[in-house]
Amino acid sequence: MSMYKVRKRTLSTETVFHEGGPEPERPLRMGAASAVISNPYAGRYEEDLVPFMTELRTLGTELATQLAEALGGPDRIEAYGKGAIVGVCGEIEHGAVWHEAGGWAMRQVLGEPKAMVPSAKAVASAGYRLMVPMHYIHASYVRSHYGGMEIGLQDSPRPAEILFAVVMADGGRVHSRLGGLTTHAVSVHDGQR
Repeated sequence: MSMYKVRKRTLSTETVFHEGGPEPERPLRMGAASAVISNPYAGRYEEDLVPFMTELRTLGTELATQLAEALGGPDRIEAYGKGAIVGVCGEIEHGAVWHEAGGWAMRQVLGEPKAMVPSAKAVASAGYRLMVPMHYIHASYVRSHYGGMEIGLQDSPRPAEILFAVVMADGGRVHSRLGGLTTHAVSVHDGQR
């Protein structure tokens, strides 16, 4: 039997055609897939959160697969991130389980990219909005791909729930022009810095 129950799932995408400057050859597509689940530890302290983290890998894989497909397939994804909003009867560590579960899942779906998966998490009331950072999937220091996407739902998370999300983009910022490491210059060790 599952440790949690999914109340709802969402998928949202956006297309950025320009940011006030010239239109790019290809617009930027970004998206977020999220699930609102019951928190099995709401209102109590649990020493061992590893079983919960391990079980969440399936949910992470489902969300990552759904989002990658919505954005054109895993081969199109260039940036990623993850986030969690824990209802007020939970604790920040209940959101931290998503570091491994969500990050592992995205790496599996996207072909084992090297860069860490950036993240954000909070304990908050329903309706809270969280900015989730993103960066290039193969190297954390590619400035053109530093970005973010907002997650959150008007009725979530309820006090004994958690909202988990993955975010992805098929490119960097539309008008990136700040120099630094480019996607074409990434070498084998850049993803691990």
